[in-house]
Amino acid sequence: MLLGAHVSIAGGIENAPINGKNIGCTAIQIFTKNQMQWQSAELSTENIKAFLAELQRTDIKCVLAHDSYLINLCSPKPDVLEKSRHLFSIEIERAEALGISYLVFHPGSHLNSGERIGILKIAESINEILNKKPNQTLNLLLENTAGQGSNIGYSFEQLAEIVSLIEKQNRVGVCFDTAHAFAAGYDFRDVRSYEQTFAEFDRIIGLEKLLAVHLNDSKKELGSRVDRHEHIGEGFIGTEAFRLLLNDPRFYNIPKILETPGKISDFKRNLDLLKSLIQNEKG
Repeated sequence: MLLGAHVSIAGGIENAPINGKNIGCTAIQIFTKNQMQWQSAELSTENIKAFLAELQRTDIKCVLAHDSYLINLCSPKPDVLEKSRHLFSIEIERAEALGISYLVFHPGSHLNSGERIGILKIAESINEILNKKPNQTLNLLLENTAGQGSNIGYSFEQLAEIVSLIEKQNRVGVCFDTAHAFAAGYDFRDVRSYEQTFAEFDRIIGLEKLLAVHLNDSKKELGSRVDRHEHIGEGFIGTEAFRLLLNDPRFYNIPKILETPGKISDFKRNLDLLKSLIQNEKG
């Protein structure tokens, strides 16, 4: 199973694979640069070669990149929108250079310009960027949000509308974040609610578009619209939801990534708990 965590690139991007291996990952997620800065040094040929060599040595099977937190693809401020589109384009280039298959991104925040305008602008941004990169094959994964503030993407309908407006349909999918979905009001804590939620996802978006999962418990209650991650089994979601998800054959081959709080030791503890919930890999 492709199971892992978001790991640090401190000291060099080539350190990410060993950081993942040390806690038992078969898949990892990384930032390819400092996520809180607009500027970054270019990846050198040496950086790329070292990263790829470490991936092979550690036998990490899948890598996802996550884009910068500064990017807002529907900002109503023209200068911020331009910078966001430019940086997102760079994020694509960096991920492609590293041989990464998926770039996860938050759709954006409309900042009181209105959800409909925001949705149209997100799709416009992605279309503009992808049209300038006809030869790249990276999959862009819209991450569902908790709906905090003016964030777009908290409903399956919003995600589906954005996807429908993207011209290169084969380049876009969805990353399902459990904490965000729960905070947005989607329940999946028992068999019945789990089946209902993913049947709704399939009807509105299509399960074929679900290409990655972020595994996070939630510090806040169902429908709170507050984005606060918690350790697995220690929040309001609980362990049963993760057992259902990990043992769902429809999602077996897609990467599942922890973004829980704390240190490396906390990631290992959370991963070990998740692995204990996998029924078809025991023994």
